Amino acid sequence: MDLLNTLVDKGLRRELPTREEALAVLATSDDDVLDVVAAAGKVRRHWFGRRVKLNYLVNLKSGLCPEDCSYCSQRLGSKADILKYTWLKPHEASEAAAAGVAGGAKRVCLVASGRGPTDRDVDRVSDTIKTIKAQNEGIEVCACLGLLSDGQAERLRDAGADAYNHNLNTSEGTYGDITTTHTYADRVDTVHKAHEAGLSACSGLIAGMGESDEDLVDVVFSLRELDPDSVPVNFLIPFEGTPLAKEWNLTPQRCLRILAMVRFVCPDVEVRIAGGREVHLRTMQPLALHLANSIFLGDYLTSEGQAGKADLEMIADAGFEVEGADQVTLPQHRAATGGCGSHEAAGCGSHEGAGCGSHGDAGCGSHEGGGVCGSVAASPAQAGEPRTDLVAVRRRGAGTDLAPNA
Repeated sequence: MDLLNTLVDKGLRRELPTREEALAVLATSDDDVLDVVAAAGKVRRHWFGRRVKLNYLVNLKSGLCPEDCSYCSQRLGSKADILKYTWLKPHEASEAAAAGVAGGAKRVCLVASGRGPTDRDVDRVSDTIKTIKAQNEGIEVCACLGLLSDGQAERLRDAGADAYNHNLNTSEGTYGDITTTHTYADRVDTVHKAHEAGLSACSGLIAGMGESDEDLVDVVFSLRELDPDSVPVNFLIPFEGTPLAKEWNLTPQRCLRILAMVRFVCPDVEVRIAGGREVHLRTMQPLALHLANSIFLGDYLTSEGQAGKADLEMIADAGFEVEGADQVTLPQHRAATGGCGSHEAAGCGSHEGAGCGSHGDAGCGSHEGGGVCGSVAASPAQAGEPRTDLVAVRRRGAGTDLAPNA
């Protein structure tokens, strides 16, 4: 296919595709999906080899958010039966982080619900960052606290943060349909603040909210212009109790095409499969590793993910390897400028209404987490049917007395 050959050539040269080419990737048929994966996989392997970076989320403060992001289980007015708790103490957050590190994660993403941090919140998170860094040598820490005020990014950097996550989520043209309590411009401003403070910027999107192909291309091209080191791709989990609970618009093939388009547009950045991979990619998750070079390990913010052991088995069975703490994530030309993946700077995140988080609405598996996604007893669903059986509220880990899933 001439389109795919052209996109591979451009990806190897870090050349931006045209909008028409990006739209054409999304318009390919299910019959061609393996060809699309194979082409984008060449670009992924050129810049990242067969390494998979593992990231681990710690939800520092869950629920009770004043923002009205329609996709979020922690939003204002949410009826979702999620865990709700106030700030974890530094030692509690460090204990939670240690479980992810023990499971192979080289980056910890600290997330808190809310519009944005107060100065006192920044002090609290700074203490947590210092505690985690002192107890876990060489670990990368990304903060994800919502909209930043002047000077806050610098304070987080001085405390030892490597990165800051704040997602654009959707296109500028449709942002007002998803959230009304802040603007698209607010989000762009926070990404700029992270950049200017010398933090590695991480910013991504949520697919499956009813957006058009044009909207997806718009937001990914906007991300390319912002030039984050890390781009998390979330797939909406239609959490019961949220306005988008009935939006089941994704198939595994659609998810693969979206990831491939992101890889072609952002060839040399860390593309992370974030919330929703277990629910929407399901048994096709291993194919997605040929497109993305980063995933979250274990559970998400407010929902369960695939068991950590199953994640590691999936990576090995697919012929990939977990990226070591001594390996730099980004290609040399990006890492040399202080980019994501060196211990001097990393990236993070995805979204859950605090300006970050892994969409928190990404659940799967049994509450015991003892198997691969879909291990709950359920009748096989027909293609395209909602898979509400794969959505499970997190009841373990941070904010509970139960051991985390890592």
